[in-house]
Amino acid sequence: MAGSGDGVPVLSGVYVYPIKSCGGISLTNAALDATGLLHDRRWMLVDEGGGFMSQRRHPRMALISSLLTPDRLVVSAPGMQDLEVPLEGEHEERIDVEVWGDVQHGEPVGGYADRWFGRFLGTPCRLVRKPGDDMRPVDSSYARSGDQTSFADAFPLLLISEASLEDLNGRLESPIPMNRFRPNLVVRGCDPYAEDGWDEIRVRGAAFRAAEPCARCAVTTVDQQTGERDKEPLKTLATYRKAQGEVLFGRNLIHTSTGTVSVGDPVEVTPR
Repeated sequence: MAGSGDGVPVLSGVYVYPIKSCGGISLTNAALDATGLLHDRRWMLVDEGGGFMSQRRHPRMALISSLLTPDRLVVSAPGMQDLEVPLEGEHEERIDVEVWGDVQHGEPVGGYADRWFGRFLGTPCRLVRKPGDDMRPVDSSYARSGDQTSFADAFPLLLISEASLEDLNGRLESPIPMNRFRPNLVVRGCDPYAEDGWDEIRVRGAAFRAAEPCARCAVTTVDQQTGERDKEPLKTLATYRKAQGEVLFGRNLIHTSTGTVSVGDPVEVTPR
């Protein structure tokens, strides 16, 4: 199962990204709900046409961080006073928003939030929250009835092994941290790219099935500490992780049960 002599793989990292394409939060444990990890990609910045905004065009989004309190999301950025956003929507207004051509509904958080983000990013934008009753099906040949996600690109979760990153860093002139790849679950104790061959995964009481490999984009070239771009790691990944025109790194997952996952949990896998 592990192949690296370490026994059963274990979960070594759990991350949520409350605002799509902004900074993540490292957690010791997280609950799964209908769309993935609780609070993951529940908010999103959209442009004047309702299209989602990301680090692909706005790399300064990497500098926006957040933390969760029992009832609020507290958002921070360099040179800005903290912004507090209620976890639950306070308005009934809904607008059409779009993620990769998939039109959904978003609840505008309010003008105070829009002005905060617009000032920091230097462009007009709106912060929206995903309504809890607005189901977004997973649109893929891997999807089954009832599978849904939040404002994520396509799937509820992304898993990467530490060994895969270590192998990549051995090929780079300057190593990069895991946050370039924005995973939800990180696993230790398997061979590099072992996740490519996994079919089903169980972490304590939570179960997942593997979807398609994750095709990587320019977000991976943005330094998450500075917001600056480089050519790596895509340049190097393209030399050995390219298939059908896509650079692949990590594995998308669809959860098949709810439950709680915690750092240190054993990861049981069924190969394809």
